[in-house]
Amino acid sequence: MLTLPGPIVSAAWLLEHAAHPDLRIADLRWSLGGPPGRDLYAAGHIPGAIFLDLDHDISAPRGSGPGRHPIPAPSRLAEVLSERGIGDEHVVVAYDDAGGTVASRLWWLFEHFGHAGTSAILDGGISAWTDAGRTLTADAPDHPPATWRTRAPRTDDVVDAAIVEARRLDPGTLLLDVRAPERYRGELEPIDPRAGHIPGAVSAPSAGNLQPDGRLLSPEGLADRFRALGATDGRRVIAACGSGVNATQTILAMRLAGMDAQLYEGSWSDWSSDPARPAAMGPDPGGAT
Repeated sequence: MLTLPGPIVSAAWLLEHAAHPDLRIADLRWSLGGPPGRDLYAAGHIPGAIFLDLDHDISAPRGSGPGRHPIPAPSRLAEVLSERGIGDEHVVVAYDDAGGTVASRLWWLFEHFGHAGTSAILDGGISAWTDAGRTLTADAPDHPPATWRTRAPRTDDVVDAAIVEARRLDPGTLLLDVRAPERYRGELEPIDPRAGHIPGAVSAPSAGNLQPDGRLLSPEGLADRFRALGATDGRRVIAACGSGVNATQTILAMRLAGMDAQLYEGSWSDWSSDPARPAAMGPDPGGAT
């Protein structure tokens, strides 16, 4: 089997291994309120890439779990990936155009469902490919069906609202909210039931994990950032976002930094759906409820 160098790969690595039979490439472009990722894929994508839709392919239907993008049932994920030609023998490189905040969802699912080390994201996304002078194509690959099996899922990498409620003010827990600052402060809420943030959560926008060119900071730079946010030795870290998708980029970044974090699956879309749960406004973790 082709071996990945880690949870991220460069455009140079992807080009070098693009023809390897064990490699699959997945386009996960998606944006909240933006042009459909499928249309972007049809207009031009990295050669050999399949398209995976965040809403329909790698999330459970809304209402079947917490938040807007519940974790898919293992049987459904296995069915989707197998139909698209991804099997147990393959490694997958996912990319997006959003700093890895959507592509990392696929990486996290592979880790969660027992395929650790067989998925990565393209550092810098599709721009890293085109900036290197590589072309895009409108041709879709014709991979034969394969067999991708979920293995024993992890039980320690995801939490629900009850755990967040129990630990959000615990000094031994660091709750990171990776949404844009204006959403954290409650100045803007384009989709979820209420504005604001979970009281006790620290603002840690996912964009802060990136260099100006859209690539992730160095492991040392990431470690410095997370320590400054409060990720000290022995402290449990929970990452949250809008719907449990973008936070996976922070979890990946923490992995690069030699740290770990759990995902609040439903994140703010789940928390804000219950009017009995408190909400904070402003730049302070406690804020006004």
